[in-house]
Amino acid sequence: MSHISFFLCIITITVTAIFLYRKLNPQGVLILAGLTMLALALILNVQPLIPAKSTGSAVFDLVKMVEDTFLGNLSRAGLMIMTIGGYVAFMNHIQATHALVYISMKPLVFFRRYPYLTATVAIPIGQLLFITTPSAAGLGLLLVASVYPVLVEIGVSKLTALSVISAATLFDQGPGSANTALAAELIGQTNVAYFIARQLPLVIPSTGVVMTLFYFNNKYFDKKDAARQRAEKSEKAEVPKTSAKPDVPLVLALLPILPLALLIVFSPYTGLFEPPIMLNTTTAMIFSLFISLLFVGCHTRNMRKTFEAFSGFWKGMGNVFGSVVTLIVASEIFSKGLISLGFIDSLVNYSTHTGLSGIAIAAVFALIIFSTAMLMGSGNAAFFSFGPLLPGIAGQLGMPAYSLVLPLQLSASMGRAASPIAGVIVAIAGVAGVSPIELAKRNTLPLTGSILFLIAYHFITL
Repeated sequence: MSHISFFLCIITITVTAIFLYRKLNPQGVLILAGLTMLALALILNVQPLIPAKSTGSAVFDLVKMVEDTFLGNLSRAGLMIMTIGGYVAFMNHIQATHALVYISMKPLVFFRRYPYLTATVAIPIGQLLFITTPSAAGLGLLLVASVYPVLVEIGVSKLTALSVISAATLFDQGPGSANTALAAELIGQTNVAYFIARQLPLVIPSTGVVMTLFYFNNKYFDKKDAARQRAEKSEKAEVPKTSAKPDVPLVLALLPILPLALLIVFSPYTGLFEPPIMLNTTTAMIFSLFISLLFVGCHTRNMRKTFEAFSGFWKGMGNVFGSVVTLIVASEIFSKGLISLGFIDSLVNYSTHTGLSGIAIAAVFALIIFSTAMLMGSGNAAFFSFGPLLPGIAGQLGMPAYSLVLPLQLSASMGRAASPIAGVIVAIAGVAGVSPIELAKRNTLPLTGSILFLIAYHFITL
């Protein structure tokens, strides 16, 4: 029976991947696939999952699983993710994010003699911004508006400029990331603790490798495509003008980083307060929202405009619920379906029979989720689909949960930058008039080298 159930899982995963590749609604596809596997598990009596309170009917129990999953996610990571989304939307609405990008990118003008070094330096600067603005497409568009014309003007090609901008969104890191929230929950840590103790020690050396590979890769391809590069430089009209100074006080640039600053300052790791002050992400976001409203009120000196700006927060929460939270729920249903058909047990058993070690299996999983993110165009969808399975797999392999969760969480976001259907790739390429396929191809080689380094470094230092 295990062979049959595993074969059914493979078929379901393949069909799901095909549907996602054809850009069918991911929530609908994942929920349907998950419910299908749950139903098959009931029919085959493999490892059927039932809700905590059964309805008395197998059919309604399947629907009740969806309800329970919604309620569970809303009471856990759902509210936090919605709050993050609302705050990010509010920051964009009051142009605080624009002010932050404007100030942060000022140092780039000092590197005009070294265009490829300038492009490379944009990667870690963008990654710092990505921590405070955890929207790949949103940050990418902001950087296209502000950094892209500067990079093109100093001598790099359009593809190089867009390549480093997309590289700034490689690692979903920081307390504000939805993937970080899920990963931290899976290993039983807070977002801040996971970010400081797990992500940073792996992301920092990996960023150095990313910068090196992107530097040489872009320089090589620009030299190879010299004729096209000269044509692009001559088309001055197509290059957008450098982003103007935002029409808001630049002090607003502090607001996007305020929640992160609060979470770090009040983290138990700092030891600044005794007894320690326990501040979670949702509370930090809401507190920062109220502080931001005071700034907006002082700037506009208009009560009506201040409260109108407040509406941007609620709209952002709604948008995130309709995209990220529902995707989390759908992905969890999909994962429960895989669990119910014994996918984890079969996968571990088959992997064990091949003679692979736990580290080798983990490395294979990282490459699989990297490829899945490329196929789906979403780091969230890839990680949310397989993330809930990882602690169980790690346990059966005799490994700590973080040893599997951490590299796979980062692999998912890296795969997004090599996908021609990813939102960030499509958005920034469209604004610059470049083919998303060409941009994805430009990123693939350095990303492949980067993920191989990330996997090797992680397990060598484990």
